[in-house]
Amino acid sequence: MQVIPELETGGAEQSTIDVAQAVVRAGGTALVATRGGRMVARLEADGGRLAQMPVQTKNPLVMLGNAARLVALIRQEKVSIVHARSRAPAFSALWAAHATGTPFVATYHGVYKAQSRLKRWYNAVMTRGDLVIANSDYTRDHVLAEHHIDPAKLVTIPRGVDFERFDPAFVTQDRVETLRTAWGIAPDDPRTRILLAGRLTRIKGHLTIVDAARRMAAEGRRDFLILFAGDDQGRTGYAAEVQSAIDEAGLSDAVRIVGHCDDMPAAYLLADVAILPTTVPESFGRAAVEPQAMGRPVIASNHGGVTETVVEGQTGWLTSVEDPEAWAKAMARAIDLGAGKRREMGEMGRRRVRQLYSSDAMCAQTLAAYERVLEARR
Repeated sequence: MQVIPELETGGAEQSTIDVAQAVVRAGGTALVATRGGRMVARLEADGGRLAQMPVQTKNPLVMLGNAARLVALIRQEKVSIVHARSRAPAFSALWAAHATGTPFVATYHGVYKAQSRLKRWYNAVMTRGDLVIANSDYTRDHVLAEHHIDPAKLVTIPRGVDFERFDPAFVTQDRVETLRTAWGIAPDDPRTRILLAGRLTRIKGHLTIVDAARRMAAEGRRDFLILFAGDDQGRTGYAAEVQSAIDEAGLSDAVRIVGHCDDMPAAYLLADVAILPTTVPESFGRAAVEPQAMGRPVIASNHGGVTETVVEGQTGWLTSVEDPEAWAKAMARAIDLGAGKRREMGEMGRRRVRQLYSSDAMCAQTLAAYERVLEARR
């Protein structure tokens, strides 16, 4: 049983879906305890089962109620292992696991900062089980430095990409054209398309890119179209702030918020370059790996897990964090490189991620981690 706040969108959520499918394929029962979300349909289509409950809450009384619900579910379904993927639900999941004597695993999906002892204690719930999974070496180093746990209790399993989904050969031109029409891009638009895929939240760096685009336009450049594809998840204030910055810079035709996208493989094929201008380090950065799987070079902020997945000058570029001038230069460089050279970089990135970041490999390593924990308990 995996426990995650919700199944809306994101890397942790996608990993949950992938592992659930792998459990089903291996002949097991895959339960996911979650509030719900748009990815539930895919979970159930893959053979997984939804256990809907308000595990996203941080209310202590509701968390206790969740623990009781999970205890009942563990006993009813004879759950053999509990896997938490976020801190708040990890408390309920850990209590339930202890109450039933069930092995507990947690994946450290993010680099959680702690400015106080209380926050460090809160974060450490992810390390109190049988095994901790880090989604990159960057995350692993952080966990060791922050929590001082036994390194033998920690394993690195990078997130994986579903190459049955993210493969240029499997995306029809009709899908790309449907997206082009939906986003209002003319078939004969010659501009280089630059895609930022991610939630509309401040840490994703949209405002840095708007400022960078303003600088490019001030230099007389009109050869780019920047697309922000992502859900605001209720952050309407930030979405309005980004749109206001676009309008004030006179960039309404050059920078567009296109909203949530259900067909990211087609989105990456529609784009020429993908960008990941995060203001805080990504622990892994799936949005830097998936476009490479689709043969697209990536420009990313030079910190966090993306320094492991983007090879400077070969599969993309690493750029200064929150530095609009540096980002303007990086995007201009990618545009000026030309379509042919970008294709060469994209092909190099595609080969590399297929070798290193397979979803099948991630799932196999996760199931092996489960077996390791179960064997140690036996």
